[in-house]
Amino acid sequence: MATVLRLVLLVIIFCGSAPGARTQELDVNQEAGLAPLPQVANYGICKSMVEIHGYVCQEHTVTTEDGYILSLQRIPAGRSSGDTPQERRPVLLQHGVLVDGAIWLLNLPHQSLAFILADGGFDVWIANSRGTKWSRGHTSLSSDDPAYWDWSWDQFVEYDLPATFQYVHHQTGKKIYYVGHSQGTLIALASFSQEKLLNLLKSAALLSPIAYLGQVPCPLARSAAEVFIAELEFYLLITTCFCFFMCTTSFPWRLGVDEFDPKGKAVDKLLKAICNKPGINCYNLFTSFTGKNCCLNSSTVDFFLEYEPQSTATKNMIHLAQMIRGGSITMYDYGDKDKNVKHYGQPTPPVYNMSGIPSDIPLYLSYGGKDKLSDVNDIQALLYSLKDHDRDKLVVQYQEDYAHADFVMAMNAKQMVYDSPMAFFRLH
Repeated sequence: MATVLRLVLLVIIFCGSAPGARTQELDVNQEAGLAPLPQVANYGICKSMVEIHGYVCQEHTVTTEDGYILSLQRIPAGRSSGDTPQERRPVLLQHGVLVDGAIWLLNLPHQSLAFILADGGFDVWIANSRGTKWSRGHTSLSSDDPAYWDWSWDQFVEYDLPATFQYVHHQTGKKIYYVGHSQGTLIALASFSQEKLLNLLKSAALLSPIAYLGQVPCPLARSAAEVFIAELEFYLLITTCFCFFMCTTSFPWRLGVDEFDPKGKAVDKLLKAICNKPGINCYNLFTSFTGKNCCLNSSTVDFFLEYEPQSTATKNMIHLAQMIRGGSITMYDYGDKDKNVKHYGQPTPPVYNMSGIPSDIPLYLSYGGKDKLSDVNDIQALLYSLKDHDRDKLVVQYQEDYAHADFVMAMNAKQMVYDSPMAFFRLH
């Protein structure tokens, strides 16, 4: 039951199961006669997931201005290349919410973006957001302290992304190519709208871009997100198609106000409560995920369930829920005018203005027709905000059968998605 519940959460996070979606579910490892993907041990991503495939890998850390110690992995070269990192352009990979940098390494090397980039001539850097397994350090706080979890994705924009960019630039001396998925695109777009990082950026590829969330198509998600819950007093309702919304007080338990741990007891209770509700069959959700989503293989999903999902801050989940409810892209709303004035100097949270993104930044956007997080209508709103962008600096790719997870886990993502932004990087 626990495995099924975790898979339910995976379905929810990635919103990948759409009735009628074309399915391709294969166990590539078994077909190729390869051993199953290994479990991630306690000695880091490099040894567990990179070096086993014959790549050189380095573990790095960077400390943010507010004291968080973030883990970075560097793959400086491909398996068979004879060049050196000095001859390669750095590319930074930034994952989304409730996962970490391992998401870029789950498939075999010829299917995983980090390895594909390394073999394609790039100096690959993999970021891990604060609060995830390898980025739980702090200069003065323990992750057991509620104060450690007092952040949302605003702090990724303010602290984490600048610190990571500066570190990679310092190590390489070169401007950086950026690849983000899901929340990794949101923090990049928000940064660019404030004209941050531009002096260190070469170009950016945004997969399943998240900016506007006002058109999320799941009716239950939208109705739940309409309900305002005051600061630190909220309940999270996970449904079959979206994870970022809050439930009513009819549930007799509370999620914590600090760490949101998808593997914790509170979420376990939440999932069990949902699975026991009339009309919801979690085993059907299992079938829906493995049978309806495009282009994932079962070994990758099994490995994902062993390692992911990862923790984030409860405050971060509230912030994402606010975006659904409000339909705009603003900083975290403290739900009280006085508190907002204290933090921002104004009664409402400041807006991240997407139309303020400089028009000459080379941007590559790739989105999918089955994606319930990065919805097609929300993407159109983002593109409208970018309507004045230089035409030769904005490329948009649409994959009709792709859902949210396909962009990082699909077996055919190299051919369907990755080859194009790599070519875009070489031009820009």
